[in-house]
Amino acid sequence: MQQVPATPDMDATAGAPAPRVHTLLLTDLCDSVALVERLGDTAAAELFQEHDRLVLRLQQQWKGRMIDRSDGLLLLFERPVNGLGFALDYRQGLEQLGQLRGIGLQARTGMHVGEVLTWHNSVEAVQAGAKPLEVEGLAKPLAARLMALARPGQILLSAVAESLAHRSARELGARSEHLLWRSHGRWHFKGVPTTQEVFEVGEPGFAPLRMPRSTPKAWRDLPLWRRPMALVAEATLLVALGVGAWFIARPEPAIAFAERDWVVLADVINGTDEAIFDASVRRAIMLGLDQSRHVNVLSDGKIRESLEMARKPADAMLDRALAVDIAVREGARAVLLPTITRDGTGYRVAVSLVAPGTDATVQTYHAVASGTDKITTAVDDVVKQLREGLGESVAELRRSLPLSQASTSSLRALRSYALAETAIGQRRFEEARNLYQAAVEIDPEFALAYAGLAKLHARTGDMQPAREQLQRALAFTSQLPHRERLYLKAWQAELEPHGWPLEDWRALARLYPDSFAGLSNTSWYLFQDNRFGEAEPFARAASVPQDYLRVYPMVQLGQIQIALNQPELALQTLRQAHELQGGSSAGDAQIDALVAMRRHAEAEQMLARFDNGGESLQGLMGLRARLLVAADQGDCGAMKTALRADAAKPVVAYQRIHQALQHVVVGVVCDQKGDLGLSTVAAELSPLLRRTDDPAWRDHSLQMLALIYLAQRQHQTPLSSRLLRENAQVFESQRSPVVAKWHRLVQAMEHLQEGRADAAVAAIQPMLDGSEPLQAHVVLLEAHRLLGDAAAAGREQRWLADHRGQAIAELMAMQVLQPLNVHDVAGAGAPAVAAGAG
Repeated sequence: MQQVPATPDMDATAGAPAPRVHTLLLTDLCDSVALVERLGDTAAAELFQEHDRLVLRLQQQWKGRMIDRSDGLLLLFERPVNGLGFALDYRQGLEQLGQLRGIGLQARTGMHVGEVLTWHNSVEAVQAGAKPLEVEGLAKPLAARLMALARPGQILLSAVAESLAHRSARELGARSEHLLWRSHGRWHFKGVPTTQEVFEVGEPGFAPLRMPRSTPKAWRDLPLWRRPMALVAEATLLVALGVGAWFIARPEPAIAFAERDWVVLADVINGTDEAIFDASVRRAIMLGLDQSRHVNVLSDGKIRESLEMARKPADAMLDRALAVDIAVREGARAVLLPTITRDGTGYRVAVSLVAPGTDATVQTYHAVASGTDKITTAVDDVVKQLREGLGESVAELRRSLPLSQASTSSLRALRSYALAETAIGQRRFEEARNLYQAAVEIDPEFALAYAGLAKLHARTGDMQPAREQLQRALAFTSQLPHRERLYLKAWQAELEPHGWPLEDWRALARLYPDSFAGLSNTSWYLFQDNRFGEAEPFARAASVPQDYLRVYPMVQLGQIQIALNQPELALQTLRQAHELQGGSSAGDAQIDALVAMRRHAEAEQMLARFDNGGESLQGLMGLRARLLVAADQGDCGAMKTALRADAAKPVVAYQRIHQALQHVVVGVVCDQKGDLGLSTVAAELSPLLRRTDDPAWRDHSLQMLALIYLAQRQHQTPLSSRLLRENAQVFESQRSPVVAKWHRLVQAMEHLQEGRADAAVAAIQPMLDGSEPLQAHVVLLEAHRLLGDAAAAGREQRWLADHRGQAIAELMAMQVLQPLNVHDVAGAGAPAVAAGAG
């Protein structure tokens, strides 16, 4: 992949970057997935947040440069002793984090010193998903081999790293006198031409100081005199013969493949000259692999993105060379090369398994079909062989549906479906609709094609047709693969007017940890419910490079980090998302982060560059950002100016009502007297809540609750009481916990304005589990003041001061109450609610 050169030490217009000597440190957190399952989502999220703070502190202390991170880290250091200091402190920090939770927390670490090339990717490449800084050279895989070889808690060094670090170790102070250094002999590393001596360093009582175990990529270089004697070999052979039958029956992986590893599926090499096989066979193989929880297939969207980064056409033929190149760049474990050829009067379907590192064919699996009507059966057979060859258990294979049942036995219907999936991925929606429709006309029981139509309508905002197609798909539930069944069940809950699909999305995410739709949507609903700590790991897991739509969960992650009072980290995340999106969609969220840090001047500069693109929704987001910046500074003049300049003219009812509510919020914050238009908004909103079959019913319910609360804050008691009574049944019939909490909150506010402060406190207390709306504490503060409980009022003031991030990030009805939240947090020290000042 060609990059636009520019290193930190050279001008962007200079020639190719020169290699420089760096210390490379790689770490891998052991058993991180099992750790999440053991601790649970919330506790694991808290642990990983502390881990991130530990890494950031040590990185700054030891002057390291972070290149990449996931479960592991890749850092560059100018000096080996700095890398060693980081590694020792990191091991100690992990141990302390683990002790606080009663768990063992360890990492594998490898360190090497060598020449590498470092360069900044081009702006275009970064926008398409590349890391800003690239590091390449033989030193990188050598350090990776050392890290992979290490036992848990072990720090392994190459000979050059050991020599330089050992010589400078006295700079570590008194601890250097107790360090233990040990050679583990010479080792062969796959891909490295010469043997390497491997060293271990550690502190007494903590370093394993044990010989690493050989792996397929690293094995010891033993001299002849130390190899097993012939007698021992014969004895071993006799034992092997005794259990030979077990080994013969046991399927062995054809490649070093771990559960949840990624593969790249190349385009079909069609040797039959029959065009019907071009797209259909590849889609059939993909559908078969999609049923696996063991194998992950790199998505078509991610492949297109990778092609664009390599400056290849997005529709380029994915042949062997190109597929191998993508696998190497994206870190996929294997390439699958499907072929179909004539075999007498029938067809031979085959898939070759290729190791990307060596471009060698490891194994080929094949099956023969007597005719086109038997192709899906042959593909089923090949995919089963392949999955077994990659180490998947027989029990898992038995859970999979036959391909003809999971999709269709009609090759023509499968081809239309495959072309539709390609079209929808490229946003050619009308073409996709026609192709999906053709697929169901050929096979009226093709459940996945109905599901495709449902997804298409939902993506284009046609919710009622989406629900109709979804029902058709669900009518053939038994013909859907398990993963797709979970996906559609979540969408069914998504489109139900009173639904709350969190647990459906979470089930998909837990059973299929690399389902980015499951991860991202789980994060989204936890975020809506103010369960920020639980939402964070799901958003982070969906923000990986394999998800070509990762910009959306990345923006969610940044907003969550704001809510968790981590605005500096949020700004980094949001800037990266902004770059990935080409500098367009993440701007308003970056303003939130700047406001959270009180960097108002920078926020104002960004607002001046904010472009709504002529879209009403983007215009509303721009207005929201302007009101936030002004509200956080207590500048009512600027807020009113923003309202006068508001030129958005939304057509969609939800957006139009949202715009009106934003204008009302400014009136409440700025203590405007008289009619703020609440009755007019209520007149438009109330009929919408009678449409109980509208997929937007839940969203309109939250808008009504916001309207009631604003009316209460304006002391328009007759209006607020009437609306509360008229819509009580609507609120109570919904499964959304957000609706339930806000319903309870406005009831508590009504008690407060009736002078029943004790009833207000009693109404709010049951919801105080950390996910309650920020305004619940505003009401509690005033209630305790009216009750004369200074200690309780003081606790509420401190709570509000400590949750400034939540005030900014809380979503409730598209963040409509955001200016009110920041105003109330800033003014928590003075009576506000009872006086109607907002």
